[in-house]
Amino acid sequence: TDVTSTDQHTVKPWFDGRISFAPPVSDFSADGFPLEGGRLDVLNGQTVAALVYGRRKHIINVFVWPTDQRDMAYRSGLTRGYEWVHWRRAGMEFCAISDVAPADLRRLAALFSR
Repeated sequence: TDVTSTDQHTVKPWFDGRISFAPPVSDFSADGFPLEGGRLDVLNGQTVAALVYGRRKHIINVFVWPTDQRDMAYRSGLTRGYEWVHWRRAGMEFCAISDVAPADLRRLAALFSR
């Protein structure tokens, strides 16, 4: 992580001025997914926000970037031993990746949609 904090009010402002959008940053500790921090990453040549969450000693990376495409329900799969869930909501595109159980990854994705 480039910013290590469990406080969403520390992580979200860290992105200000570093990217051209405000990613939705929430701490889901009460639901078993504590926020651990964030960083910038590059996917397909585009700078994206990477939010880092924990789950039972595992790390979950949630990549977020703006989109002009319509909302999309969850799609999921397995690549090289890592589970992934991809969705679009409210002008943002999300992709969560981890080695946690598929149900845990879908549960975190659902928390972003509430």
